[in-house]
Amino acid sequence: MVLDELNDRSIDDVARTMAQSLNLNLRQWDGVPSGNAPVFYDISGRTITPLIFEKLPRVYGIDLSDLDQVTVGMESAKGLIEIVFARNRVSASNPHQVLVLMVFTGIFMTVIAFFFLRNQLRPIKRLSLASAAFGRGHSVAFNPTGAIEVRAAGYAFLDMRDRIERQIEQRTMMLSGVSHDLRTPITRLQLGLELLDGPEVQDLKKDVDSMRLMVDSFLNYARDSAADPVADVDLVDLLTELGLRLSPSVKPRVVGSPRLLALRQVPIARALENLLTNALRYADRVQILIRFESQGISIFVSDNGPGIPADQRDLAIKPFVRLEAARGQSHGSGVGLGLAIAADVAKSHGGSLILNDCAELGGLSVEVRLPL
Repeated sequence: MVLDELNDRSIDDVARTMAQSLNLNLRQWDGVPSGNAPVFYDISGRTITPLIFEKLPRVYGIDLSDLDQVTVGMESAKGLIEIVFARNRVSASNPHQVLVLMVFTGIFMTVIAFFFLRNQLRPIKRLSLASAAFGRGHSVAFNPTGAIEVRAAGYAFLDMRDRIERQIEQRTMMLSGVSHDLRTPITRLQLGLELLDGPEVQDLKKDVDSMRLMVDSFLNYARDSAADPVADVDLVDLLTELGLRLSPSVKPRVVGSPRLLALRQVPIARALENLLTNALRYADRVQILIRFESQGISIFVSDNGPGIPADQRDLAIKPFVRLEAARGQSHGSGVGLGLAIAADVAKSHGGSLILNDCAELGGLSVEVRLPL
């Protein structure tokens, strides 16, 4: 409209009338561009510039250096002119505020999501801790909370734990009955053989002793160690006491700072005693090393015996396995449960049992790792 009016009227006349009514500042232009250096965040200015060149004829330059106004230099019937108008008539002068709003909105929603997810993950962590504790023989209080799916998983865990505890209780009662039923006739046989005399009686006594040993070993292996109470145990004192019972006696060597460890004392003592007894059965020299580390405790029972080949060590930990070629029956009347009991006790405490070669003594080194 301004360009059409300039065909018949002067620049000053159009500037005072039509241009002013349209809120346009119209003036003569000398043709020298004022420069176009938009700020780096002027995204809308870079978008609207090609549109102005496309929609308006004979545009020579556009100045967007001022975020409040737009200066367009163009050719008219009265020569070169400049038209200045407010920036907000063609584009937003502050699009960066949208980006700032998006950033702060994103941060705000991230904070909300963090607290929301933390509340949702807390029941999952509690379920994980309860499962890990039950795997180590501890039954901790657990109340399912959180989302529907998490509560469903929690109730499923409680149901599973109840079934397992009932099965353990039934097995314990059964083993108690078996123990009573087997020990009574064995005791009668031993008393009866004491009243007899003869060379064949000695062989029978050995058979009865072997039977009693087998029953005791089986019951110790099948016994549920999770029922024993957990208490702070001083492994240095425990191994010192066990070492003094041996012949010859063995004194443990300690590396690191000694500390108490939450253990079930009766099962751990039984496991360590089995390891020491096995070591003295196959060797004449035994060493005990207790290493206290930041993440756990390692107990090494080493000897100078024949050892166990590397390809048979996994087999040696299995119950009722006796290796004839290495540490076998020729060295004693074992039933193949010593290492199996020690391995089960270590696993029930969240640890492990590892068999290695002993570089110092040349025999077998049994390592019991227990986490803090």
